[in-house]
Amino acid sequence: MAPVLQHSIAGPACFVVPRRTIAIAAAATAPRSAAPRCNVASVAEPQAPPAGSPSLPTGSAVSSRRYPRSVALRTALSEPAKSGAKIGGRRHGAYVQEAALRDQAEASMSFVSASTPDLFLLDLASKLEDSIAQDGLANDPLARLREEATEATLSCHWPTNKDESYRFTDVKFLKQANINPVNVPSESSFDPASLNLPDSNGSRLVFVDGVLCKNLSSLEDVPEGVVIGSISSLPKEAVEEHVLPRLSGVARRSEGDVYACLNGVGARDLVVVIVPTGVKVPKPLYVLYYSAQGGPVGGPDSAFALSNPRLLVSVGKDAELDLVEDFTGAPQTLYWTNSVCEIDIAESGRVGHSYVQEQSLNAVHIRQTYVSQVTASTYKLVEAGFGGRLSRHNLSIQQLGPDTITEMSTFLLAGRKQLHDLHSKLVLDHPRGISRQLHKCIVSDSSGHAVFDGNVRVNRFAQQTDAGQLSRSLLLAPRATVNVKPNLQIIANDVKCSHGAAISDLEEDQLFYFRARGIDVQTARSALVFSFGAEVLQKLVGEGLRKRVENLVKSSLAAEGYIKPDLPVTI
Repeated sequence: MAPVLQHSIAGPACFVVPRRTIAIAAAATAPRSAAPRCNVASVAEPQAPPAGSPSLPTGSAVSSRRYPRSVALRTALSEPAKSGAKIGGRRHGAYVQEAALRDQAEASMSFVSASTPDLFLLDLASKLEDSIAQDGLANDPLARLREEATEATLSCHWPTNKDESYRFTDVKFLKQANINPVNVPSESSFDPASLNLPDSNGSRLVFVDGVLCKNLSSLEDVPEGVVIGSISSLPKEAVEEHVLPRLSGVARRSEGDVYACLNGVGARDLVVVIVPTGVKVPKPLYVLYYSAQGGPVGGPDSAFALSNPRLLVSVGKDAELDLVEDFTGAPQTLYWTNSVCEIDIAESGRVGHSYVQEQSLNAVHIRQTYVSQVTASTYKLVEAGFGGRLSRHNLSIQQLGPDTITEMSTFLLAGRKQLHDLHSKLVLDHPRGISRQLHKCIVSDSSGHAVFDGNVRVNRFAQQTDAGQLSRSLLLAPRATVNVKPNLQIIANDVKCSHGAAISDLEEDQLFYFRARGIDVQTARSALVFSFGAEVLQKLVGEGLRKRVENLVKSSLAAEGYIKPDLPVTI
């Protein structure tokens, strides 16, 4: 028998979604589809509760504010708010301060299920909506994306360790923290010299707190026909042909991912890169994401500044593009970069993708990458990540045509109190697809943690597929943690597939090889540790980028005493 509800709502609670109204039934057994539709006025004057039904606690109220402002609903379902909390008001901090009361209420409410909206998410979405409205962006070209993402948020919940995909990744601290959307960025809020802009004359795009900064961006040597810029400045024809179709179906593409939905709700800008048929961009396109706003570390005013950059890349038939993405930010501050990148590659197109994450050690970095490839197209990803307190990359690739090539090379460095997580999913649906995945990770501290979950699915019609997956992890400290889950799901019967994983410290045989040639132990260990990741780093596009990443990895490992500061080894 189901436990008795502690409290019930007299009548349905209603949240108004843009152009849509969603009613939540109070009864635990009522299906979601049967929930009565109502308007805001019906909340102000609820129907009388059924006989014998428990009523709301004294002092509680149901908010009639616009969805998703639902702090009042959570308070009404649990107990009267603490002194000073404003029901349905503007004080979002009260929601965070009552975390213990909220968790206790969650345990007592038996009707909270997967179909019930996560009220913490709704409150966070409310902050994002308020921020968008205050900046006058509510009716811009991204309004359609925000509307669908807002509705998709209703079916999402905040991940916990009970979710298989977050079994080893704890994001509970974010739910207990104070999170505020970034304000409108201005160049006076940061020093442009701290951006580490490339010295080359190639094209670059600079995001500052999720918004394209035109004054710092430059487009040089861009072939005729290539379209690069913010969605608000693009030609109407390009938006209708390449952008609008991608702005629909956000819930389907994200597969219920909560962070992708939040990005859709809070995206201030969308930068679009369109390479037409047959065009080959001669120089790499450098995209820099800089987080300028951040809260103080520790103290009562501690808060994460949340930004939601979004990038859409469309490469036409027989076209080619080298894309470099670099994430950085202000040091010693709290910020959360919640990024989404979508890449479409047409027939025989090619994209080389270098992705570097070097954000503040107190920051949170969560990234969603969606790639779709059709016949004879090629996608090559090289990823290097060593920044952030928490870094999570959800990589989803679909081969939608035969003779498609996919390569993924990743190097992650997890130091003190760092968690790096890569979840990749590759789906092969057509014959003669080729995929190669190499994942390398170093955990250099006993409090460091790395996670790799690589899923390769070879469906029935993907005959003659050639897929290989290899994960290697190097643990340099006692009690360092790595969780590895290579996964091959093969339904086709004519394939060539392999996968493997290895986790260890440096082997004595390797050290002996160096010592037998007169090289001291410290130099030998330094060379072996650095060269472990160099296999991936050498694939990064551009000598300048490789050198900078090489020096950052060296300095990080040298600071912890694992390599010599003056190590002469280079890539």
